Amino acid sequence: MSDWQPSAPLVNLKERATLLAKLRTFFSERGVLEVETPLLSQATVPDPGIEVFSVPAVGSETGLRYLQTSPEFAMKRLLAAGAGDIYQISKAFRQGEAGRYHNPEFTLLEWYRVGWDHTALMREVAELLGTVLEIRGWQVWPYRALFTELLDIDPLTYGNGSAVPESWLPVARSRLGDVPRDLDRDAFLDLLMSHCIEPDIEEWGIVFVTDFPPSQAALARKMQVASHAVAARFECYVQGRELANGYWEQSDPQLLAEQLKADNARRKRRQLAERPIDERLLAAHHHGLPDCAGVALGIDRLLALKLGADSLQEVMSFAWPVA
Repeated sequence: MSDWQPSAPLVNLKERATLLAKLRTFFSERGVLEVETPLLSQATVPDPGIEVFSVPAVGSETGLRYLQTSPEFAMKRLLAAGAGDIYQISKAFRQGEAGRYHNPEFTLLEWYRVGWDHTALMREVAELLGTVLEIRGWQVWPYRALFTELLDIDPLTYGNGSAVPESWLPVARSRLGDVPRDLDRDAFLDLLMSHCIEPDIEEWGIVFVTDFPPSQAALARKMQVASHAVAARFECYVQGRELANGYWEQSDPQLLAEQLKADNARRKRRQLAERPIDERLLAAHHHGLPDCAGVALGIDRLLALKLGADSLQEVMSFAWPVA
């Protein structure tokens, strides 16, 4: 069979158009402004778990531009400029993420609500999913409670440094067999989440995981829950698949700079090249990012769930192998 043909059947592409229209109606009815931001930017994320595409660009400060992994940084600059509640349906790009539920080029729905925290935003995510997937009800699990319940591991019990506690290794080996010895604690927890917890919650419907370890805050603010510091962040899973990632956004410019530097420190520990900090993002925060919450949701995964598709290739015009 020639590879010129679309990855997805045309009937699914029509469903995709219907979904995009429904999403725009959802936000229009709630008074949220649709915006557009650049796909190519002079800065990118230092997150050690994300690899980026770089493009030579004459006239750029470094001679490079980066295909954006999400529109987050630019949208926050709009928020600081006074745009108010905003959303965007945008292409995003991440190196090396190709598989059944990953494509290096994908489509994100990202939106921000001014004056909201992450718990209020979780409710709106659930309402949107109810509209699209016709699923009612959802569960909320703190990250610590989920790991304790399913794996008998307390992820908020920390010693010094980033080493994996020895007591965690037998649990991982019993579920996964051999595990890499060179993982730091956060990478180890990510492995347990993707290979142990996600399969265990496939039958749970819509699940929000909250209160992540502070080392996984990314650009979320940190807060105290009981006696532990946690990140004011959530991830949303449907049928065990990660669908959305949201934050009560860090608005303090000094704390944001520290969090970005911490990501670069994690990159260095993993023997990855450090990335320049986005000074325009920091300048926007110094001007004043309003108190807000934001979330990014994968549209390709959402449509695959809606249609019961076995892979993203079934809902994309031209998936990575034939793009």
